[in-house]
Amino acid sequence: MDVEFRQLRCLVAIVDEGTFTDAAHALGVSQAAVSRTLASLERALGAKLLRRTSREVTPTATGLRVVARARRVLGEVDDLVREATSGHAVLRIGYAWSALGRHTSAFQRRWALDRPETELHLVRVNSATAGLAEGACDLAVVRRPTEDRRLDSVIVGLERRMVALAADDPLAGRRSVRLADLSGRTLLIDRRTGTTTPDLWPPHSRPATEETHDVDDWLTVIATGRCVGMTAESTAHQYRRPGVVYRPVRDAEPIAVRLAWWHDEPHPATQPAIELLTALFRND
Repeated sequence: MDVEFRQLRCLVAIVDEGTFTDAAHALGVSQAAVSRTLASLERALGAKLLRRTSREVTPTATGLRVVARARRVLGEVDDLVREATSGHAVLRIGYAWSALGRHTSAFQRRWALDRPETELHLVRVNSATAGLAEGACDLAVVRRPTEDRRLDSVIVGLERRMVALAADDPLAGRRSVRLADLSGRTLLIDRRTGTTTPDLWPPHSRPATEETHDVDDWLTVIATGRCVGMTAESTAHQYRRPGVVYRPVRDAEPIAVRLAWWHDEPHPATQPAIELLTALFRND
């Protein structure tokens, strides 16, 4: 027998309200209907979920686990319904490591002033499309060309490349460095979302590499001095860490910041987002 949402709602209502009578009132049904619904759920699961006495109703051990799961399921369904029925009242923008760097706060504030009818959510997803292909967002900030032909993108700005070093690294005392200064080092990279590869260096002087998949781990390793990192300027603004310093790499090409979206189903707020981001980067 399939478990139905109405059964889960009934179980949660009984536990929250404390009695079958109060649960029936909260659900707008009869007490007999509450009893039948609970009984059908217990049959479907093959387990006793509640202990009922003349004075109280308490969950069994199995009931506690089912109630906890039921709350999560019902919450997700409510979110799904709210999202589907709200149209495009929400704009979710995904990013992998560092959203918009020093422009993040300005973008959020300007958006709230200019487009109060569309709520803005920034969502961190460490994937190649920053959550777009996974359905976690409507637009995505990416810093390398998108290979998925289902997606469109546009460059909204450029960022300098920065090297991340341990604070006691010999290069940390310089105002800037060159690519050649890093050729003998070990470079910590994220191949899924990162903007740095050994191809930035000539074949005969490429640094060794190690991999990571998380910005916090990246910073932790760099702080030990075992590796260095290269990243977009936005990372330096968004992730300041004791023991880590950032310096510009003056002979490295800048990084293009792109906004990506689904080709066949662009969010109505795509163009306003492009225009605002382009204006912010233009005023650097």
